[in-house]
Amino acid sequence: MNLKVIFGISLAMSLTFACKNEPKLSNDATAPKVETEKEASAFDYNVEQFADVKILRYQIPGWENLTLKEQTLVYYLTHAGLVGRDIMWAQNYRHNLKIRKALETIYSNYDGYKSSDEWKSFETYLKRVWFSNGIHHHYSNDKLKAEFSQDYLKTLLRATNAHLEGEAFEVIFNDQDSKKVNQAKGVDNVAQSAVNFYGPNVTNSDVEQFYKNKKSPSPEQPLSFGLNSKLVKENDQLKELVYKSGGLYGKAIDEIIKWLKLAQGVAENKEQGDALGLLIAYYKTGDLQTWDDYNVAWTAATAGNVDYINGFIEVYNDPIGYRGSYESIVQINDFDMSQKMKVLSENAQWFEDHSPLMDAHKKKNVVGVTYKVVNVAGEAGDASPSTPIGINLPNANWIRAAVGSKSVSLGNIIEAYNNAGSTGRLQEFVNDSEELELEEQYGQVGDKLHTALHEVIGHASGQLNPGVGETKETLKNYASTLEEGRADLVGLYYLYNPKLQELGLVDDWKKVGMAAYDGYIRNGLMTQLIRLNLGDEVEEAHMRNRQWVSAWVFEKGKNDNIIERITRDGKTYYNITDYEKLHDLFGQLLRETQRIKSEGDYKAVEALVETYGVKVDQELHKEILERNAQFTDAPYSGFVNPVLVPEMNDQGEITAINVTQPESFKSQMLDYSRKYSFLKEEN
Repeated sequence: MNLKVIFGISLAMSLTFACKNEPKLSNDATAPKVETEKEASAFDYNVEQFADVKILRYQIPGWENLTLKEQTLVYYLTHAGLVGRDIMWAQNYRHNLKIRKALETIYSNYDGYKSSDEWKSFETYLKRVWFSNGIHHHYSNDKLKAEFSQDYLKTLLRATNAHLEGEAFEVIFNDQDSKKVNQAKGVDNVAQSAVNFYGPNVTNSDVEQFYKNKKSPSPEQPLSFGLNSKLVKENDQLKELVYKSGGLYGKAIDEIIKWLKLAQGVAENKEQGDALGLLIAYYKTGDLQTWDDYNVAWTAATAGNVDYINGFIEVYNDPIGYRGSYESIVQINDFDMSQKMKVLSENAQWFEDHSPLMDAHKKKNVVGVTYKVVNVAGEAGDASPSTPIGINLPNANWIRAAVGSKSVSLGNIIEAYNNAGSTGRLQEFVNDSEELELEEQYGQVGDKLHTALHEVIGHASGQLNPGVGETKETLKNYASTLEEGRADLVGLYYLYNPKLQELGLVDDWKKVGMAAYDGYIRNGLMTQLIRLNLGDEVEEAHMRNRQWVSAWVFEKGKNDNIIERITRDGKTYYNITDYEKLHDLFGQLLRETQRIKSEGDYKAVEALVETYGVKVDQELHKEILERNAQFTDAPYSGFVNPVLVPEMNDQGEITAINVTQPESFKSQMLDYSRKYSFLKEEN
């Protein structure tokens, strides 16, 4: 699971979590090395802004503390991620790579008039496509709207000898494939989603029946069927096209393998090297048992200063939660913060024992939970340009129960968010000066703790009842939003608890909890709505979970007026009147969400999400959009990556690796396309 955040609404106001999903530059970059402490204070985190997106940059604190061998390992792992970048584009939509190539050819070669409104619209559209890894919005899943005409695009294509025709051209302007991921109730989610995980004639029932007939060798250790394949129909028969060397996406996977082998050669220790060997074997064969073996080894490999994520992992882009999106994140330890946060991992059992869950749903032995604050050194695929801020892996429930998991918070990403925003939007939506003061003084520490609690305690908490199938099978299209809401609730329940102060994590547990509760309710009931167009329903899994959590406690607390809705000067505010009772409501909802997961209660999760998480109060939404119009900060943010530039001796050996920053977002995107394009246009 990973936590994704939307900058303009979250860290600028109060970090808001969504679990979840970057580019790099050419080797001839001339930007300076990582800044010294003195230089860091002047570091400019902002790159540019367009449409609803803000592009930021991040530093790599602690780079100078790594040995050359460790830096080389990072260098190889970042390349192993980037060479698979186009897999994410192909997974997102079948025409994405063809469209990107045509648009980039135009952008690089057009020498005509570039001051017209249509050219500016074309440039913005291309940047949005870059940011979303395709023609569908990275968050809403709606198809991006082209604000230029078909005739203008044809003119640009002719002028640059670029080629784009047929369905790939027409889909930019028509209503076809309008939703990348459609999780609406009452539709065939697979058939109505444009994401390229399924063939054109595959339906929900096809998928369910196909995997119903598959049996794992060990029922107690179920394989993640469907995670690394595309399901298609050939001659009316269902067939998996497996992602592997020699299979689907094979040329890119061969490049991943090449760089992983180099990384294995400079591994920090045997455990890390063995895990990399299993990952290489998995990419060669596509064997899901090898994937599980790799995850067990990777989870146990906790020594060393460098770690990574690489593979087909998160299933948010599959409308029914089987198939994993390609992603890569390379991390180095935040040596100071990891030590401070280690205390949560060491007390994981206490949190489980004291949770409001039914006894039958509590784990008797929370195994192997590790939590670190890390600094990102490079990202690719589903993690870039829109990045998580926290990660808990592996996702398989049986591995979590038997071996444990790794939980990390991406410290330098959070730092970049915190230093790139403003407080204007926060001041607009807080109810009073007390709420503003709490957020300004305690909001950031509450945010960091919520990330930690969500990942290391939340996702590790609870267990399924004997005989209950995997959550993706029992809860289907509601599995992701239920799991993220459940982990959020674990964090919320313990954020308002003196145990945090007893463990030395906060100086004033009550005020930290109050700030966290204020921020969560404010965002869940109001401010996240600025991400939606008026008239939209909530569809994205993480937005849904924030709304159903907030709306449920608001409704259940009405009799006691625990959260009051205030109208003042035509503006709506929410004010928490009793934090103790709200804490109890979070506990009640946590107990119920765990019951739903443990029992696989589909009817209950459907009722919960559809009642509280989907519908939008249109009058309130209109008001929120009008109030937000005064702010120029974009609601979404993502990142360019630093570029690692090696110095070589005459023997071709790496003698140093310098950290530079890309010139611009467009230069990094074009550079990536030149260097890391290994797939054909149609996959």
